[in-house]
Amino acid sequence: MGAIAGLSSVILVMMLGQPRIFYAMSKDGLLPPVFSRVHARFRTPWLATILTGTLAMVMAGLFPIGLLGELVSIGTLLAFAIVCGGVFVLRFTDPGIHRPFRVPAFWLVCPLGVFFCGYLMWGLPRDTWARLLVWMALGFVIYFAYSRRHSRLARRPASAGASSSRAL
Repeated sequence: MGAIAGLSSVILVMMLGQPRIFYAMSKDGLLPPVFSRVHARFRTPWLATILTGTLAMVMAGLFPIGLLGELVSIGTLLAFAIVCGGVFVLRFTDPGIHRPFRVPAFWLVCPLGVFFCGYLMWGLPRDTWARLLVWMALGFVIYFAYSRRHSRLARRPASAGASSSRAL
């Protein structure tokens, strides 16, 4: 019952957040423009929402709940670890960037976040790691086949990118 309740809440949050991530990636040129189309009345990324919902339904229908729980766990932990690492690195590489939220004691919190997420990921089964690597490989294929050439950063001159990141 706990797994069902937990996965249900994750699916609902994913259904709310993932289409908006696709929307933002599409606006940045990392995904095709179809993902940034918004509904005329509701002003939501409706095509990305339909795609996300369809994929969630297919995966829920094809895979056992335990496997889905492991995949959600490793994906979420990897995302958290990357965010912790990114926050840490940006404090040194771009200290002047606008930060609406600041991490207290980042020099301790960020490395501990990466460590504990990695530790929790370490305890997941090997086949979950294999699935994560396949999923990441698919992401790299999408990035190098489409996103890298269509990215707004790729179309901007190098000097404009350096100065505008400081302004943000």
